[in-house]
Amino acid sequence: MTASPSVDLTAHPWFFCGIGGSGMLPLALILRGHGAAIAGSDRSRDQGRTPEKFAWLESLGVTLFPQDGSGITSAAQTLVASAAVEDTVPEVQRAKALACPRMSRAELLATLFNAAETGIAIGGTSGKSTVTGMAGWIMTQTGRNPTIMNGAVMKNFVAPDAPFASARVGNSGFFVSEVDESDGSIALYRPKVAVLGNVSLDHKSLEELRDLFGNFLGSAEIAAINLDDAESTALTPRARALISFAIDNPQAMIGVVPGSIAEAPTSLTATLIDRRNRDTFALTLHIPGRHNLANALAAIAGSHAAGVPIAEAVAALGSFLGLARRFDILGTSPGGVTVIDDFGHNPDKVSATLATLKAHPGRVIAFFQPHGYGPLRQMGAELAQVFAAKLGAEDQVLLCDPVYFGGTVDRSEGSERIVRLIAEAGEVTAVHLPTRDECAAYIAGIARTGDRVVIMGARDDTLTAFGQELLKGLK
Repeated sequence: MTASPSVDLTAHPWFFCGIGGSGMLPLALILRGHGAAIAGSDRSRDQGRTPEKFAWLESLGVTLFPQDGSGITSAAQTLVASAAVEDTVPEVQRAKALACPRMSRAELLATLFNAAETGIAIGGTSGKSTVTGMAGWIMTQTGRNPTIMNGAVMKNFVAPDAPFASARVGNSGFFVSEVDESDGSIALYRPKVAVLGNVSLDHKSLEELRDLFGNFLGSAEIAAINLDDAESTALTPRARALISFAIDNPQAMIGVVPGSIAEAPTSLTATLIDRRNRDTFALTLHIPGRHNLANALAAIAGSHAAGVPIAEAVAALGSFLGLARRFDILGTSPGGVTVIDDFGHNPDKVSATLATLKAHPGRVIAFFQPHGYGPLRQMGAELAQVFAAKLGAEDQVLLCDPVYFGGTVDRSEGSERIVRLIAEAGEVTAVHLPTRDECAAYIAGIARTGDRVVIMGARDDTLTAFGQELLKGLK
């Protein structure tokens, strides 16, 4: 079998509810690239957010409708909607009335992925999108022409006709995709190669995560596992075959020569070693941080498990440009204040970003927009501990209210609690201001030469525009 969808997936029309979302958009692009008829709606489009994204989709031949049910016109259409989409959404109601088949985002991705001859599934609580981008770039640069499904825009594939390149449509049997544990859908995938970077608290309890990731590893022909992560290491007996990697653990097959890591504000170099034969390789990354070195090792190990020589994988990463909203430097103001756009939204991701910033001189001003009231309740205390531990008395943290796009979620507890917990746990100044505009004005009032302002949050494409406007407003 190849990575191409079966006839059944392209011979009938599709309707994507929330087509602009980070999980929906690349799936729509992949199906469109194989010739399927695609239509969709999005609440963000109706609210006037990121109009350039939706104009681009229309330029590709995607038909867009208001989210009022008017786009569901035939029982032949398959509705794609996440499991979280409520039954009150007009598309769902209309699809039920017409008896349209319905698939979740994960079900559709798993169907596409499992049809591939060589599926490389990237799992873990943090770093999945970056590892997927790296592995996809390695497979592309080494001539394997993969299909890639990512939850973020991959800068290497951005072009004038592809400004939102979160997917790549290949014509080989290789399919590289991140797979999500947060909704349990990781159980749907049957990879040839399973990559596991880390296991930590996010959307589910550790007990649930251990079970999900253990089954994930056992479903693959070969697994690439990070031995620097204790939870991942504990799951190695579940793997049928193993390629291990680590920065610090000397038991890993693919590792780093001690003392060889050199970090700069926007890059990193290291010497890698294949301990099976003692070969060494000079790695250069044009993105910063030890967490990205760990991501690179994961991508190299996963690609190697799929047949790519380590030397070729290392060479390919020398031209990897990174992902949008992953420590994405938007620019530096005339006054010397640098603004960085980042996807950090759970404790691990925020910790990695702050550690990268604090590895170099300069005050950190961290703006954080929680990506929902539910996640804030789930991980708020851990997030507060991270901000308190990673930042010092000279730094500042600002939280606006959690993002809210509608629905029936409980909004009784918000950012004020997190600010209080940060203040109780550390020396960093923590401030809650309800709106982003208020936060921007506050930052503009305190920013000085040498500061790094980092914009953090998920599930809201307008955060990048917020960061760009903030940069323009800095004197």
